[in-house]
Amino acid sequence: MTEFFVEQFQSLTEGVKYLMTFLISMLPIVELRGAVPVGTALGLDTLWILIVSIIGNLLPVPFIILFARPIVRWLKKTRLLSPLANKLEEKVEKNKDKITKYERLGLFIFVAIPLPGTGAWTGALVASFLEMRIKDSFPAISLGVVGAGIIMTLGSQAVKFLFSLF
Repeated sequence: MTEFFVEQFQSLTEGVKYLMTFLISMLPIVELRGAVPVGTALGLDTLWILIVSIIGNLLPVPFIILFARPIVRWLKKTRLLSPLANKLEEKVEKNKDKITKYERLGLFIFVAIPLPGTGAWTGALVASFLEMRIKDSFPAISLGVVGAGIIMTLGSQAVKFLFSLF
């Protein structure tokens, strides 16, 4: 079964592999932290994986910063989606103190550390709920994404090297 999937992914064109990497980097939770290892496993060029993943990860950020609060307010008014809105607010509240203490530096560090629950999506949500201006929050998030991208690229390349030894 595994061989089937490996063959299917190997038969993809390079452009499709980059598109997959780009789209994965746009997904919440997975983001760049998942896209870089996938691009590496697909055998793509390291620098281009990093560039494509950074762009894909940053693309939704301005929209999240601008529209997260109004969308969550609207979701809270619906019976079906209010639990989701409450969960988002809880996530923001949980991470708010880490960011408010140092503002832009805190936002940068929060996004740059490639751990579950951190990243551009959560950073943008927190920035939106803290009513940070986009001109202050987007550069901090962008630098954090670049930092996380470099960390993930180095880690992915190290794992790739270790696997090549066997």
